[in-house]
Amino acid sequence: MNKKINKTGDLSKGKGLAGGLTNYGDRDFALYLRRSFAKSMGYSDESLKKPIVGICYTESGFNNCHRNFPELLEAVKRGVLASGALPIPFPVTSLGEVFLSPTSMKYRNLMSMDVEEMIRAQPMDSVVLMGGCDKTVPALLMGAASAGKPAVMLVAGPMMTGRHKGERLGACTDCRRFWGRYRSGDVSTEEINQVEGRLAVTSGTCAVMGTASTMALIAETLGMALPGSAAIPAVHADRLRAAEESGALATRLIGSDLTPDRIITRQSVDNALRVLLAVSGSTNAVIHLTAIAGRLGIDIDIDTFNTLSDETPVLVNLKPVGDNYMEDFHAAGALEGVLRAIADKLDPDTLSITGETLGERLAKPLSDPIDHTIIRTVQDPIDPLGGLIALKGTLAPQGAILKRAAASRHLLEHEGRAVVFSSLDDLSNRIDDPDLDVNGDDVLVLQNAGPGSASAMPEAGYLPIPKKLAAQGVKDMVRISDARMSGTAFGTIVLHVTPESAVGGPLALVRTGDRIRLSAANKSIDLLVDESEMTRRRAGLVPTAPIAERGYSKLYRQAILPASKGCDFDFLTKTKTSA
Repeated sequence: MNKKINKTGDLSKGKGLAGGLTNYGDRDFALYLRRSFAKSMGYSDESLKKPIVGICYTESGFNNCHRNFPELLEAVKRGVLASGALPIPFPVTSLGEVFLSPTSMKYRNLMSMDVEEMIRAQPMDSVVLMGGCDKTVPALLMGAASAGKPAVMLVAGPMMTGRHKGERLGACTDCRRFWGRYRSGDVSTEEINQVEGRLAVTSGTCAVMGTASTMALIAETLGMALPGSAAIPAVHADRLRAAEESGALATRLIGSDLTPDRIITRQSVDNALRVLLAVSGSTNAVIHLTAIAGRLGIDIDIDTFNTLSDETPVLVNLKPVGDNYMEDFHAAGALEGVLRAIADKLDPDTLSITGETLGERLAKPLSDPIDHTIIRTVQDPIDPLGGLIALKGTLAPQGAILKRAAASRHLLEHEGRAVVFSSLDDLSNRIDDPDLDVNGDDVLVLQNAGPGSASAMPEAGYLPIPKKLAAQGVKDMVRISDARMSGTAFGTIVLHVTPESAVGGPLALVRTGDRIRLSAANKSIDLLVDESEMTRRRAGLVPTAPIAERGYSKLYRQAILPASKGCDFDFLTKTKTSA
């Protein structure tokens, strides 16, 4: 660790309102004018002399996960004011996961650009990043990493569970479970409508180890969030106390060198990958962490990822692959319990925005015991191998991702006949056709759902089991696509196939009847078609990547990188380094 890092902030080093002045060719006039307009908002001279903590605010009527943000914002302000700085909130793009078309993933980079430019353009000495819903946390971290000012990540926190007929329900793993039962005829229309109103009953993010919870844990592991804050439920009083302390911490960061580039390092990224594997987190996190790291020139190598996976056991017993919910995880010891369980596999010298190293954090005595029914020990893991692996082979020369922990064990080594759907529309039109030629041993393949497709990589990788097979009791099949999958989903599902269909990758050449072999043991996914036939098919391939004529869609089409590079824009990443 760089010993020249200044861990101690100094409020006197804050520029406050004088930072980043609008250029009129007269600096004194610019400050005079800025102060006069600030006074129209009722600020006193004393307030305007203080350093400024910006509060990057993502509350929106189209984002149910952030419903608690007005109250959280007030708590952040309290922390800033009590610590001697001036809090100034500012809005940025908010990405409500289920309210965006074609998918929130398309707008993650737009939000990250908004965050970066507003942090850089407006006068602030540090910033609190308020997010929670799936794509907002990576977008905030990506933007802050590029902007380069001291930053503190504050997440919304997970929802509490609902109740239905004596069992707990949590979005959105249980919504998928009940929907699958509804499709198979086990649940009535009346009951599915009841369940609809009982899945998401409080503010906050999904109640399971989905993408939002996974990214919250990654943010804390990277060192970008207050220790112990990632898993506090949205409605818990401790969430407000964490918000207040985050505001105070952002104030203490003013004048320090604890900027994101000093916190997010090769070592802290590897620690975050270890945590991702140990909690059996969302497959989406691989893309998001790759993008965050890429903003600082840090590459995530597939082979290194697999090595970490084979060394890191699954320890957390949470849905979608276990039995419990985020509120249980919080009570059981949360991230602290996971970090202590795999401490010997982590780099202890990584630094947090608090100024302490991970080793210093873990050396402190525990205030409460770890509940090992929820967070297991390395000696008694849920699975001795990590929850996710990367696959390579003739179908995915540049890689694909499989959530090993969510897969059916009997399908981890499988060869089957491909049943191909050329698009999301084709899937929707034919998947439940009673005449569809499909059986439970087949491999369902979805094409043209990657980042460069018209659908912009939606969470469509969780292909539904054909209704006629679901009615026969088929619960899982091997499913392959260049799409993503919700972190709340489960099944033997191969995702992020790269190169994708839209750019002519091998996935685009698969035809119904081809044989495909999946081997989790060999970390491979292969299309069993000889090269001469592949060459013939490639010669007749018609490009499917859409042409966008205007606006953000045009920029997206021109600059989007593949999943293996985090789906960031090519002009936003930094040249890769080994550090």
